[in-house]
Amino acid sequence: MTESLAHANIGVVGLAVMGSNLARNLASREGNTVAVFNRSYEKTADLIAEHPEAGFVPAQTYEEFAASLQKPRTAIIMVKAGAATDAVINALVEVFEPGDIIVDGGNAYFPDTIRREKAVRETGINFVGAGISGGEEGALHGPSIMPGGSDESWITLGPILRSIAAIAPEDGEPCVTHVGHDGAGHFVKMVHNGIEYADMQLIAEAYDLIRRGTGKSPAEIADIFAEWNTGELESYLIEITAEVLRQIDASTGKPLVDVILDQAGAKGTGAWTVQTALSLGVPVSGIAEATFARSLSSHPEQRDVAQTLPGPDEEFTVTDGDGFIEDVRRALYASKIVAYSQGFDEIRAGAAEYNWNIDLAAIAKIWRAGCIIRAQFLNRIADAYVENAELPVLMTAPYFVDALTRGQSAWRRVVATAAAAGIPAPAFSSSLAYYDGIRADRLPASLIQGQRDFFGAHTYKRIDRPGTFHTLWSGDRTEVEAEDTH
Repeated sequence: MTESLAHANIGVVGLAVMGSNLARNLASREGNTVAVFNRSYEKTADLIAEHPEAGFVPAQTYEEFAASLQKPRTAIIMVKAGAATDAVINALVEVFEPGDIIVDGGNAYFPDTIRREKAVRETGINFVGAGISGGEEGALHGPSIMPGGSDESWITLGPILRSIAAIAPEDGEPCVTHVGHDGAGHFVKMVHNGIEYADMQLIAEAYDLIRRGTGKSPAEIADIFAEWNTGELESYLIEITAEVLRQIDASTGKPLVDVILDQAGAKGTGAWTVQTALSLGVPVSGIAEATFARSLSSHPEQRDVAQTLPGPDEEFTVTDGDGFIEDVRRALYASKIVAYSQGFDEIRAGAAEYNWNIDLAAIAKIWRAGCIIRAQFLNRIADAYVENAELPVLMTAPYFVDALTRGQSAWRRVVATAAAAGIPAPAFSSSLAYYDGIRADRLPASLIQGQRDFFGAHTYKRIDRPGTFHTLWSGDRTEVEAEDTH
């Protein structure tokens, strides 16, 4: 292929469902000509045959692929995270030149993106880790996109990504922003997925409580969720929950939710979010409990044995069904606020740790459409960070204070009811515990510090004077000044 045939402005490597849908999205936007490459040329040929209107530029080798791209060459990798991604990067580095751009659009672990960006940068080629949310439909019609990478790469990449991103209905803005350098984009996508875990678990707990407490059918509960979706809980996940609950299984005639095995899968991003939060010292208890709940569901051998364990003495009944349902709605909203507050805390801490300049208001805005956690109240989150970019706790913004004030009594009743009835509600419960912990004037951590000092001479600080201290527990128990070992 000669230089004169280099007329594609963007390329896609990896043509499974996500990659082919993204390529079709790119090709449908004015000004884009898309080069496509897959390790197996059969997939490339199939895509070309099925979508002749797209005007794809096919390639059978990496050399042909590179030759078909205008400079600076820009290619988006849509292959399985891990070794496959590294193999494609290495192959592209061989045929690309300094100034060209390689974009990893998969769900990579952000430390891998930091490593890859550093290695690729040494060749003079730009490497961008871009989180892409919205699933197969989002890839085709408009996802939320979270790219990292260099400022130089954003000059070329920005207009291309803006052309395919979802559009926020409130102001017509494309749901993409330059998140920050090296691994920032994949870091933010990771936290997005962690929030998604919490949101889904909270919704599942709300469904479970309503069904057990009121005896309503899945179809009846679907109507409740549909109604909720017209108010402050309006979101994609609430919307699809109603659709799932209405679905009838064709082979049995039962609600589909009743014939699906109750063992939740996971791709690992929830665990990454929790592990990273632990290393950063950021409590994300709602996300953690949601992740653990999936793990618990996936151990049927333990659950089978544990069914013999005793539960509450009295059967769970609700006398005021409508009142209980409204309590659950308020508890769901309050817990959802906690999940997002914790997620944004983790983003802020990650930005500080890795020296990323992340605009939290911009992140909230690009999640308003295209992504799985898109929700009406992301506008309120964006407003809060526009008002105060250094807001230390999202929940303390006036809008959320008001929402929590209205919802906390119901939240407490729901958590107490779940505990008394023996219904697991780990995300509801942990979110309330976090809320009470962060607002507490004094925590029992003082006792923990005393214990740590007793068994390990880990020292402590006092409330009445500066310095670090240790009590001689094995001696005469006098207090001495000590070196800080916290």
